[in-house]
Amino acid sequence: MARVVVVGAGAMGLAAGYRAAKDGHSVDVIEAAPEPGGMAGHFDFGGLSLERFYHFACLSDLPTFELMNELGIGDKMIWRKTTMGYFDGKLHAWGDPISLFKYPGLNLFEKMRYGLFAFVCVRRNSWPVLEHESAKDWILRWCGQSIYDRFWKPLFEFKFYEYADNISASWIWTRIRRIGRSRKSMLEERLGYIDGGTLTLVNALIEGIKAHGGRVHLGTPAQRVLTADGRVTGVQTPQQTFAADAVICTTPTPFVSAMVPDLPEEWKQKYDAIHNIGVICVIFKLARRVTPHFWVNISAPGIEIPGIIEFSNLRDMGGDAIVYVPYYMPVTHEKFSWPDERLLAEAFGCLQQINPMVGDVDVKDTKVARLRYGQPICEPGFAAKIPPVKTPIEGLQIADTCYYYPEDRGIAESVRLGSAMARAVGARAIVEDKPILERMTDRA
Repeated sequence: MARVVVVGAGAMGLAAGYRAAKDGHSVDVIEAAPEPGGMAGHFDFGGLSLERFYHFACLSDLPTFELMNELGIGDKMIWRKTTMGYFDGKLHAWGDPISLFKYPGLNLFEKMRYGLFAFVCVRRNSWPVLEHESAKDWILRWCGQSIYDRFWKPLFEFKFYEYADNISASWIWTRIRRIGRSRKSMLEERLGYIDGGTLTLVNALIEGIKAHGGRVHLGTPAQRVLTADGRVTGVQTPQQTFAADAVICTTPTPFVSAMVPDLPEEWKQKYDAIHNIGVICVIFKLARRVTPHFWVNISAPGIEIPGIIEFSNLRDMGGDAIVYVPYYMPVTHEKFSWPDERLLAEAFGCLQQINPMVGDVDVKDTKVARLRYGQPICEPGFAAKIPPVKTPIEGLQIADTCYYYPEDRGIAESVRLGSAMARAVGARAIVEDKPILERMTDRA
């Protein structure tokens, strides 16, 4: 059995550490932050333990459910009927056939065209031709200019900015399919959450690692992955050096080149070529609801956000309304450096446009959470751009959220990939034996 060091205590790193420890390896998980969880981490929101970045489960997230059952917390997954809204200056119900045909902003032909597009996206199990097409061209081809301009262009522009016209159609399709298949029927969407939030799963994984003899070290940043004679030997941190026969690195790819200086230069260039945008979640605790919907997509003059997530319409928050206003943008954009107060003012103004009844007196608490590497930019052909999980350095595996492609970031994909990397330790059949595009088709 091997000495395994896992870099990063997000959901993927903890899943890898748990699986490796359960398989009998000696495991150390090291995390730079003072708390575990990564994007699944929590903060104290006036006595409420809440995610900094919202999470939900879909009916297809089988790796999450299997792991929770294994950890003895399967009964903590709770399902709710949820709805979607669309705001174009007026709030509309959205996300089901009846809402589509009631929407006044499209003619009958456009509604039928958009409905067919959504139906095909949800029903198809494999669509490999989309790998080399942009989402813009794909949606224009299926839906036409008017639908793209009304529903999709604002979402892309206020999430991807200069990258908006060059996002992978395959990546967008799998997002539509995942949500579309999380339904009890065509008219009823069902999403899930973990009782107590994602911290429930994070804590269970940490306890599972410890129960199998592993260790989790918080506030312990990895400075360098050490190698000798072409194989990994350990990980250096400010506190100590952890000897290793295998290293599973789950930090964002922009950190890899500096952290693993012994990689061949062409491999460093591959990691450096993967672009990311940042994310800011402006979070409000309110005395009244903004909408009856879990999420609301926005396309309205004067509102420069793609939508809002009213998380309390999924998870019971004891009577308070919890609303996330997400800002996705390159970190070079001026808004990413705005002070919290300016972001809070703009975000609250957006909420008031959606529901003018919400006033200053309703604000009970606020929080601004930032992450520099929140979302990889997945352009057409992105599958071929991702380096293999197994590196040329023997014993070293590297993956971050971009390796979930064409799936989006999520707990289920974290669990799937983290567990696969742990099982590959000491095994000949490793996770990247198949090309990524072929694995994509298999998963579909």
